Amino acid sequence: MRKIGFIGTGSMGRILIEAILESKAALPNQLTIHNRTMEKACAIADQYKGITVSANLPSLIKKCDWIFLCVKPLQMIPILNEHKNLFTNQKTLLSITSPLSIEQLEAVVTCQTVRFIPSIVNRAGCGPSLITYGEHVKEKEAFKNFFSHFSSPLEIDESITRVSSDIASCGPAFISFIVEKLIEAAVAETNITKEEATHIAENMLIGYGALLQEKLFTLSTLRKRVTVPGGVTGEGLKVLNEETGDMFHKLFIKTHEKFDEDKYLVQKQLEKEQ
Repeated sequence: MRKIGFIGTGSMGRILIEAILESKAALPNQLTIHNRTMEKACAIADQYKGITVSANLPSLIKKCDWIFLCVKPLQMIPILNEHKNLFTNQKTLLSITSPLSIEQLEAVVTCQTVRFIPSIVNRAGCGPSLITYGEHVKEKEAFKNFFSHFSSPLEIDESITRVSSDIASCGPAFISFIVEKLIEAAVAETNITKEEATHIAENMLIGYGALLQEKLFTLSTLRKRVTVPGGVTGEGLKVLNEETGDMFHKLFIKTHEKFDEDKYLVQKQLEKEQ
């Protein structure tokens, strides 16, 4: 039975653990977890009986076959450098952060490396996840099958990491923001209450997702079906077309600027540690 370790049980680490366990991709007794703030790890172990909490990082790495590294980018290099001799060829290191490339990971450790970028929607056992394999990964199908328990994994090239993550991982936050603005405007301009508007909007999104999941419509055909010639939807779409303009172009420019900054800091740290 494969042993799986988690270094870091913050927001995304916890979501990933919950997704894995509730989808039955692994059992609690397969997991060993560690967090700098041990109370967070213990809280997860209290919820899922059978998980082992380890205060000793070397012990976790030695014990586990797959080790998920779920800490902030600048925390990764010190951890890997300190324990790189423990990441033997029989192990696989899985990083969930985008600024640290597969090539950079392979420069630090000699084991198999995988970058796996999850999305918060994986918590519901569905939605996209992004995979980039290192050069020495031999069991790609095993990883794909594992991730398929709780997501729709897509193997991506290093060159589209940021934009893919913007859509898959940041996308839910962007969409939530837009829907919240829709609700705020509805409340401000009409007699609908925030509670009523929120209820309608949330359930609309649930139904919207179901239509796409059942492949009853594509994004384009759904929009066209709702947009009756000369109707209300068309008038609203005219406003959206005019007001959004190059908004999303600017969004991707900003996220890539931040990505470049993070990559620069990671590279500087790598050079310093060498």
